[in-house]
Parts: sequence; C-alpha cells; structure tokens
Amino acid sequence: MRILNIIPITTDIWTEEIDAYVRRPLLPDTDVVTSFLTHGPASIECQADEALAAPWVVALIRQAERDGFDGVFVNCFGDPGILAARDLVSIPVFGGFEPAVLAGLGLAEKVSVVAVLPQVVSLISGNIQRGHFGSRIASLRHLSLSVPDLCNTEALIQGLYEQSKAAIEEDGAGAIVVGCAALAGVAEGVAARLRADGLEAPVIEPTRAGLLELEAFVRMGWHLGHLAHRTPRLKERPWRLGAGTVPLAS
Repeated sequence: MRILNIIPITTDIWTEEIDAYVRRPLLPDTDVVTSFLTHGPASIECQADEALAAPWVVALIRQAERDGFDGVFVNCFGDPGILAARDLVSIPVFGGFEPAVLAGLGLAEKVSVVAVLPQVVSLISGNIQRGHFGSRIASLRHLSLSVPDLCNTEALIQGLYEQSKAAIEEDGAGAIVVGCAALAGVAEGVAARLRADGLEAPVIEPTRAGLLELEAFVRMGWHLGHLAHRTPRLKERPWRLGAGTVPLAS
C-alpha cells in the first residue's frame, strides 16, 4: 500500500521524530511518502491560507492517483482542498479534521476541539458545521500560539492541557481532539497530565487518526463513490499564481 502524505505548506516541518511517530501504528507494508507544496502559504493559520493552499493540494492529489498511490492524506486540521479533490479522484482522500473528530466521538458522547491559535477558530467552526457535528461538540477552545511557537513542546503541552482540563470540567467533554496536525507526542503528554488530575479522557492526534483511517479504507477496498462526489463535466480549469501553474484541466 502506498499513501501520499501531503504537508499543505511550503515550509519543511517534517522531522524524523514526527515521521517515526505517525508511522508507528501503521502496518509494516504501508509505505508513506511525504510531499510539500512548491507554491502556497508557509503555514496555514487562517481561511486565507487554506484557500491559497487548496489548488496546489488538489493538483498533487490528482497526480498521486495517476502515479498509482492508493490513498492521500492531507496533513492539516483545516482539510484544505479535500472536498474539491474528492470530486476529481476515486482513491480515498482524508484530512486531519474529520477522522480525528469521528475517533473522539467513537469514544465519548461529546468532544472538545482545542486549537493552537485563535485565527483558526472560524476555519474549524466551518468544518464542524459542514460535518453536522454541532450537537456533539462540547466546545471549541484555543491557545494563543503561532505555528512557529509549536516547536516549544513544553509550552504547547501545558497550554493544551489547561484548555483540555477546562473543556472536561466546564464544558462536559469526554474526549479531546487536538486542533493541529503532526504534533509528535503532544497528545500523549496532554493525556498524561489529565490522568495525573484524575481525568481519564482520550486525547486524539489528527495525523495518526487520519492515516489509520485511510489505511483501513484502502485495505477494505473502499473508494470514493461518484454518486456522492459527481465527476465535474470536462472543461479547462487553469489556475495561475505568479510563475506557477496548477494543472486542473479535466
């Protein structure tokens, strides 16, 4: 099985530690190939960044299907380009948001999402509404960090722990979803601090949740159905941005 793991930004944030962490639960014959954008935002911190990343993500997903990949994971909690790509390919495509939330809802009646900065709240709120998860989302909380601050693991774990504890005690959450992808070991660190307070709540990391769900779909032979995602009619769809061109023609 070959899975393309798209990091939908132009910044190389994929460390050996992250790579080892996300691969650990996968089966030995699952080959994960990681790719970045050559054009687009340096990080995704708002809806504008998501929109700028989406065309390039869609182009990579279409090429992945042509290259024989069995599935694609878009490594971002904002799910840039996911719905658009599903109109154009048959292989399963997942982002970080939906698999993580569904995993949390499989373990608790209500979950809380804890994002890492306030700018992404409206983006995540939109995903919650589109997924019809509203009645089972206890709260959407956030830290006040920026994406570059994520390298401060101790501050990140402490901030997520404080917001997660409040979500459990004040909002009624039974599980926590970390609202940012590819944070190696952070979910475990937050869960450990909650347990030390007597709060047994699962903490879901989106990249692992998404890759595991994608792996399961591929092994089950489940592909996108074009009754749900109807193939658009043939026409030219060029997208140009500076010197780059995204080949979106059908």
